[in-house]
Amino acid sequence: MAFDFHILRPIFLVSLPFLFILFSLFLKWNPYGLPWNWPILGMIPTVILHIHRIHDHITEILQVTSCTFYFKGIWFTNTGFLMTVDPANIHHIMSTNFQNYPKGPEFKYIFDVLGDGIFNSDFDSWKNQRKIAQSLIVHEKFLDFMAGAAKEKVENGLVPILEFFCESKSFVDLKDLFLRLAFDSTCMMVTGFDLNSLSLEFPEIPFSKAMDDVQEVLFLRHLYPKFYWELLKKLGIGEAKRMKKACDIIDQVIANLMAVKRERSQRDRELKEEQQDRGADLIAWYMVNEHDEIDCNDKFLRDTVLNFMIAGRDALSVTLSWLFFILSKNPIIVAKIREELKGITTVPQNELESQNQRQQKPRVFTNEELNNLVYMHGALCETLRLYPPIAFEHKSPAEPDILPSGHHVKPGTRILFSLYALGRMKSVWGQDCEEFKPERWISEKGTIKREPSYKFFSFNAGPRTCLGKGVAFSQLKIVSAAIIYNYDIEAVEDINVVAPAASVILHMKSGFKVKVSKR
Repeated sequence: MAFDFHILRPIFLVSLPFLFILFSLFLKWNPYGLPWNWPILGMIPTVILHIHRIHDHITEILQVTSCTFYFKGIWFTNTGFLMTVDPANIHHIMSTNFQNYPKGPEFKYIFDVLGDGIFNSDFDSWKNQRKIAQSLIVHEKFLDFMAGAAKEKVENGLVPILEFFCESKSFVDLKDLFLRLAFDSTCMMVTGFDLNSLSLEFPEIPFSKAMDDVQEVLFLRHLYPKFYWELLKKLGIGEAKRMKKACDIIDQVIANLMAVKRERSQRDRELKEEQQDRGADLIAWYMVNEHDEIDCNDKFLRDTVLNFMIAGRDALSVTLSWLFFILSKNPIIVAKIREELKGITTVPQNELESQNQRQQKPRVFTNEELNNLVYMHGALCETLRLYPPIAFEHKSPAEPDILPSGHHVKPGTRILFSLYALGRMKSVWGQDCEEFKPERWISEKGTIKREPSYKFFSFNAGPRTCLGKGVAFSQLKIVSAAIIYNYDIEAVEDINVVAPAASVILHMKSGFKVKVSKR
């Protein structure tokens, strides 16, 4: 007589809660705080359990493993990786043995949305793109255009909104506000177009939302086996469906922008007009100037726009969000920055208002006025140390190698740097690494103190050091100085639950509501 399996159903249902509790205890119990390595599943269950605080959990693991830990993925799926924040390993991979650590095919597969842009490319393609981009970023015309566009966006975009919320005494979400500001500013620098997402109507911008969706899916793709991702793509479901929808929006918007850009460029050539500001943005630079090293076709321009849009928007918005979150808890630091800003005595040229009008109008500083501020620079560096915009860096060796930490790596081994954890390592930054101390970046002589890039990794290191570091600091100073000097920012404690999102970009998980008032 066949066995009736339905007899076991009540037993299974009764025991299920106990099995779940046992499973949870196994995940949490570990004398060293390390993830439990399960049969078949590896350490994936631990990631799922801690996904809501994944960055802090990684920090805790690396703190007790001398900065390096091998994460075991699902069996036979190549989802394991070596996580390290050892400065010696970073220096070895990013500088000393740079040629052996290209981005590699695995990186390009996961970050396929970036196409053949500069952040996805290797070897000659990367060298050529970097050479051309560098020629633009150091060009006086572009730097003037960038500084002017940033100041104009603060004066005519950010300040009116802050004034509105001062008068209305209602709350504003700084995370959303800074995302809009950064999106518009970056779009201006990259494409020459202002999409005006920073307005009192707070319009929905599908392009910006699509970039957020892409970044969250990219984080999950580090954990998905390749066959599983390909299955999702084939079936058109889950995160693959979300990714495709986001990519379609991104491609359509960029294609439209490029079409208008080419039309304007053609018209200017026919009329033999000077392009002036329209020739100062990044894409105009590629279109107007001849570059033998690259083919500026539509796909190249699409990839270039997206690469620089993500880099520029996120570096600015993420850093500003976390800066003001920290400042809202540190009034003494705010007072010190204001004291430094008071030392700027120059009056903007061509300002015709009377003295009384000038006192009433919010002060927006120029890039030149802010260049030599030491304490503010230290505050920005501390923010970038503790809350780096890019949460992870990904590398893979082309040939077998032994890292300074003694770990052996084979070709195809995925190596991940957690920039978030690096800033919180006691062995790297000292016992006070969790404290926000701008003084950490000020020398005994009162000048800006420099730290090696393999320790302060927010702008990458070695030959791939971020080209836009100077541009980023200029924008950050223009925006933050205007807000700190003119307004008081008070966090709404009973609304905010501020924590990093599970993403490759260190966005806040939810909004950051504040009350704004005039000083």
